[in-house]
Amino acid sequence: MRHKSAEDIYKALLESNEDIGLATVYRVLTQFEAAGLVTRHHFENGMAVFELNHGSHHDHLVCIECGRIEEFVDPEIEERQRRIAAQHGYDMHDHSLIIYGRCRRPDCPSRTASAKDRN
Repeated sequence: MRHKSAEDIYKALLESNEDIGLATVYRVLTQFEAAGLVTRHHFENGMAVFELNHGSHHDHLVCIECGRIEEFVDPEIEERQRRIAAQHGYDMHDHSLIIYGRCRRPDCPSRTASAKDRN
């Protein structure tokens, strides 16, 4: 999984027997964000998650039941967004597209039995 919360990173460090505090993890992530090394996202649940900044743009699909995050790139959507910005007199410098939905994975840990039956 590419998107990790500070708490996820902290737990992984503890499991690796690293002696580090949660406040230090937050501080370092904030420094990495300021340096452009990681990108912070606030998806629907309100919790910040971080991902390495690979320098290439992508958008996100987020499952509102299990929290799964998938990345995608669609050149058609990108071009349409540039045209919309231009039509409104903007030069687009950055943007974010997040699609919220329910994944259809049969093994989704957060799906109810009735939701599984619908798919």
